[in-house]
Amino acid sequence: MKMLLAAVVSALAAIMANRGIAVFNDGLRPIMPEHLEGRMSRAELAATSFAMSFGLVIGFGIPFSLTSTIILIHSILLGTDIIGSFSPDGNRGTIIAGVVGAVYGAGLVVGLEAIVNVFQKLPVNVMDNLGAVGTPIVAAFAVFPALATAYQFGVRKGIINLVLSILARQLTVMIGAISIGSATVTLNAEGMALIVGMLVLIFFAAREKGEEDGVDLASVFGERVKRIKSNIIPLMVMGGLVAAATSYGIIAGDPISLNLAAEGNYIDAGLAALARGIGFIPLIASTAIATGVYGPVGMTLVFAVGLFIRTPILALVVGAAVMGVEVLLLERLGASLDKYPGIRNAGDNIRNAMSKLLEIALLVGGMNAANAIAPGLGFFTVAGLYILNEIAGTPVVRMAVGPIAAILVGVLANVLSVLGLL
Repeated sequence: MKMLLAAVVSALAAIMANRGIAVFNDGLRPIMPEHLEGRMSRAELAATSFAMSFGLVIGFGIPFSLTSTIILIHSILLGTDIIGSFSPDGNRGTIIAGVVGAVYGAGLVVGLEAIVNVFQKLPVNVMDNLGAVGTPIVAAFAVFPALATAYQFGVRKGIINLVLSILARQLTVMIGAISIGSATVTLNAEGMALIVGMLVLIFFAAREKGEEDGVDLASVFGERVKRIKSNIIPLMVMGGLVAAATSYGIIAGDPISLNLAAEGNYIDAGLAALARGIGFIPLIASTAIATGVYGPVGMTLVFAVGLFIRTPILALVVGAAVMGVEVLLLERLGASLDKYPGIRNAGDNIRNAMSKLLEIALLVGGMNAANAIAPGLGFFTVAGLYILNEIAGTPVVRMAVGPIAAILVGVLANVLSVLGLL
């Protein structure tokens, strides 16, 4: 089932990328109309897609997928952007994209499992300790609304948000659980801190009003919005499949929810995915309206659906419905973002805050995991590789350095063990 779902999701995503219906890479979406409207050749589009996505697949998606039993969706959908872009135009290209996409999705599952099996047979234990990469994320993820508040409204309001979030967290620790009739509900400290932090951020953001004579993107790009709505069926199918695969524990939409789900904290993972989805609404909505090209996972809310609903069939139905509602409300979302620029800007700041949080948490997690694999040598190697990456101009995205370095330490430790030098 894991291989089948991954293959179907990958095949459909590759087909939609080939037909210009949806692409995952946010930087590729504004370029798609250049090809769709005849100003860019298929070869030029393919080269651009490869340049934008291949490094992220190798340096971001796969390393995170190796540190858990769950596949980070970037591993699949950035690859299908490339496959769809390289496949030729017309029905023949659609068939090629679908077949190659299915093989890629299934091969990714098999390949990652093979790598894990190899690591488990090595003389130095790697896989058990690699799980420590995500441990700091589990504890720290709830702080990002306070960081987003500081980015957007200044450090003072960020501190107010942080203090209120800490109070909410510690009160939840003190209360522990609440009784409702004969049932007992255990409260999660990080989850409550996240909810309070997001409410404070939204409170500040909603107070910013837009200009009455602002530009209405949906009316300017009306034909492109109609193009997205004409593809609502395949988009709904994709949304349902992604929600089902998430519910099944096959994929996750981001490193935070991936690590929380791997720990079994599905509610926390769902809250993190929901908050991330809120942060992506302005970006996805505005680029979709302006380009006529959607994202294969929409505004990423389908991941929250899969994490909250632990029955894959039900998640499939609800995920499809959520994707359909997103598409149908696209024009209204665009108008609302024009009316409340504070909410639109909050999306950018949520993403920035999450990225900064992940950079720090994953570096700490990578150092801890590497040091558990090879005490002393782990800290030494990860710190050295991180600084060298900075000096080189960050050819590897910062948040991926910790996981990649931990994997390299695992390989190095086994080589040294075989040589009798560890």
